[in-house]
Amino acid sequence: MTSFYSNVLALALFSVLVTYGSCARPVNFNATDFTADPNWEAARATWYGAPTGAGPDDDGGACGFKNVNLPPFSAMTSCGNEPLFKDGKGCGSCYQIRCTNNAACSGNPETVIITDMNYYPVAKYHFDLSGTAFGAMAKPGRSDELRHAGIIDIQFKRVPCNYPGQKVTFHVEQGSNPMYFAVLVEYEDGDGDVVQVDLMEGNSQSWTPMRESWGSIWRLDSNHRLTGPFSLRITNESGRTLVANKVIPANWAPNTYYRSIIQY
Repeated sequence: MTSFYSNVLALALFSVLVTYGSCARPVNFNATDFTADPNWEAARATWYGAPTGAGPDDDGGACGFKNVNLPPFSAMTSCGNEPLFKDGKGCGSCYQIRCTNNAACSGNPETVIITDMNYYPVAKYHFDLSGTAFGAMAKPGRSDELRHAGIIDIQFKRVPCNYPGQKVTFHVEQGSNPMYFAVLVEYEDGDGDVVQVDLMEGNSQSWTPMRESWGSIWRLDSNHRLTGPFSLRITNESGRTLVANKVIPANWAPNTYYRSIIQY
C-alpha cells in the first residue's frame, strides 16, 4: 500500500508540474547560491504555458520584464528556482541548456534567459521553461515528442548575454511620481543581471541608492520631490558599473521606455 500511495503522490506532482507549470505559487526553498562554472552542471527541466509560447504571453512574471514573447527574448525564457533566480538578482541571466537522455533530444545547446521564479523545484537546479525553449532542445520535427516527456534531465552552464543592436533600457513603472520612482532595467549584455541601481537627480552631484522592489524593478521612495533629469548607475554581478547620464528626461512619464546609449 505504501508503494501505491507513493506512486499516486508522484503522479500528482507530475500532473501539477506539466499541466500548470511550477511558477504559480510560492513555497519555501533553501539552497546554496549558484556559482558560475565553466563546466556543464546537472539540472532538471519542465515546461509550462502554450507548447510554442513564452510561458506568460506578455510579461516575465516575477522579474517584471515586458513582452518576453517578442525579440530579443523571443520566448526563449525560463523560470529559475532560487539558486538561479537569486531573490530577483538572477533576472536576466543567460544559460545554455541541452538534453541528451531522451531519444528526441538533439544534444545541441540552446540559450535561455531567466525571466521568472520557479516555486516548485524538483531538483537542486530546476528550469521551468517556456514551451518554446523546451521544444528547442529537440531534434528537428520532434519538439512535441520531447515536450510530452514532461520532466527531463538536462545540463546547463552560465553564459554571457548578448543582445545585438540593443542598449540597456529603462522602463519607468506605472505609479511612479515625483516622490516615488520605480524603474525596470533590461537588456544588459555580459552578466545580464543587475545587483544595484543608483540615481542622481539633475540638481545633484551625488548618487542615491535605489532599493530592489521586486525582480528587476528598482525603486526610490523620496522625502522630497525628485528633480529630473535622472542619471542611473547600474552594477552587475561581476561588480562592473555603467552610468546612463541623464537617461530619464525632466518631463518623464510613467509606463514609458527610455533607451540609453550604454552597454556592457
